[in-house]
Amino acid sequence: MSTGKYLRWKDSQGNEFRPVSIKGTELLNDRTLNKSTAFSYQEREEFSLNGLLPPRVQTFEDQLKRVYHGFRNASTDIEKYLFLRALQDRNETLFYALISRHIEEMTPIIYTPTVGKACQEFSHRYQKARGLYVTADNVNDLGDMARQFAGKDIKIIVVTDSQGILGLGDQGVGGMGIPIGKLSLYTLGAGIHPDHCLPIALDIGTDNQDLLSDPMYLGVPNKRLTGEAYKVFIKKFVEQVQLHFPKAVLQWEDFSKSNAFDNLSNYEDQLPSFNDDIQGTGAVVLAGIIGATKIKSESLATQTYAVYGAGAGGVGVADQIFAGLLKEGISHQEARDRIFILDSRGVVFDDRADLDEYKKRFAKPAQLAADWELAVPNKATLTELINNTAITVLLGCSGVGGAFKEQHIKKMLDYTARPMIFPLSNPTSNCEALPEDIYNWSDGQAIVATGSPFDDVQFNDQCYRIGQGNNVFIFPGVGLAAITADVKKITMEMFTTASFALADFVSQEDLDAGCVFPKISSLRDVSIHVATAILEQIQQTDAQSQLRDKDINTELEAHIWEPVYLPYRRV
Repeated sequence: MSTGKYLRWKDSQGNEFRPVSIKGTELLNDRTLNKSTAFSYQEREEFSLNGLLPPRVQTFEDQLKRVYHGFRNASTDIEKYLFLRALQDRNETLFYALISRHIEEMTPIIYTPTVGKACQEFSHRYQKARGLYVTADNVNDLGDMARQFAGKDIKIIVVTDSQGILGLGDQGVGGMGIPIGKLSLYTLGAGIHPDHCLPIALDIGTDNQDLLSDPMYLGVPNKRLTGEAYKVFIKKFVEQVQLHFPKAVLQWEDFSKSNAFDNLSNYEDQLPSFNDDIQGTGAVVLAGIIGATKIKSESLATQTYAVYGAGAGGVGVADQIFAGLLKEGISHQEARDRIFILDSRGVVFDDRADLDEYKKRFAKPAQLAADWELAVPNKATLTELINNTAITVLLGCSGVGGAFKEQHIKKMLDYTARPMIFPLSNPTSNCEALPEDIYNWSDGQAIVATGSPFDDVQFNDQCYRIGQGNNVFIFPGVGLAAITADVKKITMEMFTTASFALADFVSQEDLDAGCVFPKISSLRDVSIHVATAILEQIQQTDAQSQLRDKDINTELEAHIWEPVYLPYRRV
């Protein structure tokens, strides 16, 4: 009989096995079924593999040692990335077993920061097809495309139009590296089986002239769809997803600022979807702030926040801080009063004629700065904001490397003994300040977290572990909860719950060391902790939920895959 968990069956004696219908080279070329040199002698006979593999059977442990040795022999990060991608394309079980044993070492390779370079060099390093490439010409054929896709029970889709890749901007078809990488983290963190994951690149052209001039470029060699044509395309895409992937959660990823907010607001009620750049970023940053308030023995409501960078990530951070403040019981107006956002023109005030819609909710009354001494009228810089406002929390979402200066941190020390300084921009070159500098400027008093991974910092005989505010602590757990509960909408409350759950996971030992995020090596435990908290919230608040009378742990276990080989039997 079947256990209902990824084709794990048990025979009459209770022995687990997986039924398999393909054989020979077709089996070896199936990345989710291939065991390569670990096929037993009996399986080689049963599945017509004799002579197709070297004679000696390896154990799973032998294979892991071999591929880890190959990974370590790669001389550059991009070569390590390509090695892992090639392994993923031929044997996903081995790939996930390997990275799960070396999470700290390999997560920065399969995703941030190395994936950015992989996107930039996508056309020149292309290896093997993976995912779906949707264009204006084939968007109505998504059903036919889906029927050719290996996975038949898609539960999570990550989609990008590649216009806002990791601070690198428009990468055209090369943005496919982002959905592939994000879905790898879904499997690594939340155990979602690779067959249930679908990466999609919306290739609607590129405005990157370097790509358009490159004869090796693999994408549509035209300028991007914009305006009404873009909206019509996205509408068709969403309709096709609803029709052909009715069980799927859709994650929007690395869209431009305005499109990110528009797509989310237009379709969040039509299908379970979210934007990780907005909501995932906001949730992970709020979690770090909650941890920092624990260190300070203060509350969210006693802080004043400056969010430097008012794109999708920055406004998403402001939104989630606002939700966290409301959870502490303060009024809507008081919550908004405590949050300042800044873009390339400085503090966002409400008297701008061309103010973007998504920034309006945090725009400050222009008269607030009436008595500020400004170098340029009607433009308040970060320095001028901090000189005139008791900012205690400084968050970098700008992509402007080195934007946080010594004078900013020292001025914040006038307002609080322990300022929170989170330079969150990726990749490392775009980080608003280096942790080592922040500790020096603040005499070790600042509470620091970053978006990119950094080595520990030694200052005044104390070792500071730099917590990484990585969205991977949030989105796998949110996705797993949404799939498990079969939700129709992914709400802001789910992300707020995720923030508090992540903050709750951080150990007192870490907090005592000034670190507000867990180690990436605990990713699976974090994801399950976050998913459990969200499911408990759904159980308590949604009278119509299918989880009302069910055991959450049992429901979660039914959706979590472990990368191990099962014995195969021919069917």
